[in-house]
Amino acid sequence: MPSIFTPTPAEIERKEPGIGGKPPVDRRPTGGGGGGDDEWKNERRGPRELLNKVRFFVLSGLAADMLFFAVLVLFFFARQAGMRMDPRTHELIGDWRPVLLPPILFLNTALLILSSLSMERARQNIFREIDVLEEWLGLGRPALRSTLPWVGATLGLGLLFLGGQALAWRQLTAQGFAFDRWSTPASYFFYVMTGLHAAHLIFGVVALVLCLCALGWFRKVEYRQIAVDCTAWFWHTMSAAWLVLLAVLALGQ
Repeated sequence: MPSIFTPTPAEIERKEPGIGGKPPVDRRPTGGGGGGDDEWKNERRGPRELLNKVRFFVLSGLAADMLFFAVLVLFFFARQAGMRMDPRTHELIGDWRPVLLPPILFLNTALLILSSLSMERARQNIFREIDVLEEWLGLGRPALRSTLPWVGATLGLGLLFLGGQALAWRQLTAQGFAFDRWSTPASYFFYVMTGLHAAHLIFGVVALVLCLCALGWFRKVEYRQIAVDCTAWFWHTMSAAWLVLLAVLALGQ
């Protein structure tokens, strides 16, 4: 009885118009129709997720700080409306004496606004796509070179702001509004509000120094982006907080 041979089905060569040759048989999975660039997206998802996580924690802490300053402002207005009993006349009188703000505070505000602008410029430079691409390709560190001067300028302006605040406290003390137990409620709140903000800004200066160190230490550009981005968000928030506090001290008395 003659044997029956079943021919092996030949693989059909598929061609597209204008393209010659046989396509690869073993294709990479695309994740269910997600497109051929899904793997590239997955590779980039790690650094992006890390940036978002760190940014979330930083912004959560800053939101708590802003809530603290909001409560401080509420206490300011509540104490301003407070009354006390005059022991001689037995009448309720107010003991709030408005404080004349030292003019240097407005110069300090301009310095802080400039520092916030320079920090934002640094943040934009570290995320500039063409510079980041060159670093990824190993063609140099253009993002680092364009970011360092702006972070350094922010640090210098921040130190000038803190020095100006110290000078403002000296001028207020010279006017007779020293921070002691004899100080008036208005001057007491002035020292507390500006002092707490200065303490936060000192922390920001330390963050700027660490950011400069991180720019030199970290070899991966995404880590340098995280350092600059988080420092910038903190600095912008402290600048906005100071503008609110200054408006309260200047107009709320």
